[in-house]
Amino acid sequence: MSLATTAGHAHWADDGAPTQAGGRLWPALDGLPAATAVGAAEASAESSAEPLPVDDPATGKVVGWCMPTDDAGIQAAVARAAEVFPGWAARSPQERAAAIVAGAEAIESRAGELTEMVVAEVGKPAFEAAGDVRGGAHLLRAFAAIAEEAAALHDLTGQDGTGGADEVLVHRSPLGPVAVITPWNTPVYLTMNCVAPALVAGCTAVVKPAEAAPLGVTAALRLLAAQLPDGVLQVVQGTGPDIGTALTSHPAVRGVTFVGGVVAGRQVLSSAAETIKKVSLELGGNDPALVLADADLGEDTLREMIAGCYAVSGQVCFNIKRIYVHRSRHEEFVEKFTALVDQLVLGPGAADGVHLGPLTTPGGYANARRLLEALAGDDVHLHEGGRVHPDADLDRGRYIRPTVVTGIARDHELVLSEQFAPIIPIIPVEDDDDAIAEANRTEYGLCSSVWSADPDHARQVARHIEAGNTFVGAHRVGASPPLVPFGGVKQSGLGRNHLMHAIAECTEEHAIIRYDRPSEQIRGIDPWRSVRLPAE
Repeated sequence: MSLATTAGHAHWADDGAPTQAGGRLWPALDGLPAATAVGAAEASAESSAEPLPVDDPATGKVVGWCMPTDDAGIQAAVARAAEVFPGWAARSPQERAAAIVAGAEAIESRAGELTEMVVAEVGKPAFEAAGDVRGGAHLLRAFAAIAEEAAALHDLTGQDGTGGADEVLVHRSPLGPVAVITPWNTPVYLTMNCVAPALVAGCTAVVKPAEAAPLGVTAALRLLAAQLPDGVLQVVQGTGPDIGTALTSHPAVRGVTFVGGVVAGRQVLSSAAETIKKVSLELGGNDPALVLADADLGEDTLREMIAGCYAVSGQVCFNIKRIYVHRSRHEEFVEKFTALVDQLVLGPGAADGVHLGPLTTPGGYANARRLLEALAGDDVHLHEGGRVHPDADLDRGRYIRPTVVTGIARDHELVLSEQFAPIIPIIPVEDDDDAIAEANRTEYGLCSSVWSADPDHARQVARHIEAGNTFVGAHRVGASPPLVPFGGVKQSGLGRNHLMHAIAECTEEHAIIRYDRPSEQIRGIDPWRSVRLPAE
């Protein structure tokens, strides 16, 4: 398939469709892939905004472009989503599920290309990028499998609390068009985790990917959209303050699902408030790990914690961000943990054997450097570990070595904020109460973990931690099983996701109650009995 570029904008040529088997996944601008709108916005007047460069964090080289959608495109996308919503919602759960599974198959068929692009734009190692892409397809299948359950009509007739009604039925109705705004760190997986429940529930969706890494996820969404009726799934491009706000404030958008930082989450909530939308927010985390006095500090335990800290170079919302260790085990823990950190390999995501890639965004890298420079002036010990892969360009890439920080004050910025970098503070605590108090000290509350050889002891401590999920003996991607609700407390978010919990965020409960003899079944009619029809 050839591609054409006109007036600075990326276009598909007319000799093929981007979703054909073996066809290109991206249009091109100046010979590089471009993330463009998908759906009605694609056919609207083109944006006059300058294309946004997407660079490879390992080299700083531009690897693609994000083509911002203009206001006319936003309006067209939302209008189309509203237009086709009734027809999509009217389809049977089985029909919706079949189309979504076909989308999963299309993504799986191009997983290799998508993985390569995610590596290039996010910087994460290939094994993590592959999990991102294939995990996204898996989520589509998992939600399709509960389509009938999501649409089920629940008969409560005769149960306590139904007031003697002759029939009581409850079902979930789709909200309507929903806006989905997703992050750059795990772009395909986290986007499908938001899109899949919306589509299964019968909603239409307009997605705004993160402008820092829009290429892989836009291609995946295009493959999925091609299996759905026109307009059911659309994509718009651009920055959060511009495009995100236009979506979240639009009166025809009835729900918003946002995954990102706390500051942006507040803005989403504020802009959605004017039209009283249903809003789901999965925000940042500053997850604590509590290592109790009776913890097993064997290699398996420590390896789990290493993975929980340094996955995606620390750029995961529910990575371990701070570790509290009982003072009696602190020295032993630091020694063993640091020994494993020294074995980690830092390098470009496409290289073999790499554990940590570069940080994705220039802002995140600058913040990590700032934290390290500030720590160097404090009375703390910094251990910058790991081994550098021969292919790593430390001068051009946004690399931060896996770092362990000890001797740090409990109220230091690194401890109380979400660093989103591979810089882990390890702090001694006196007892369980001390550990719990420190764990609960911040305004974050996404996940946490407790490490103890005694399950009863761990459970007792876990019940006092303020978090949406608390893991025992684990704390990494995959530790939150799909049957449980996932989400944060305090400023880590609103709402819950995972399977039926996510369906609830895309729907409203609708009760249907029938009374055959209401004057006998419902109290309070007596004062109205004097109201009668005239005698004939």
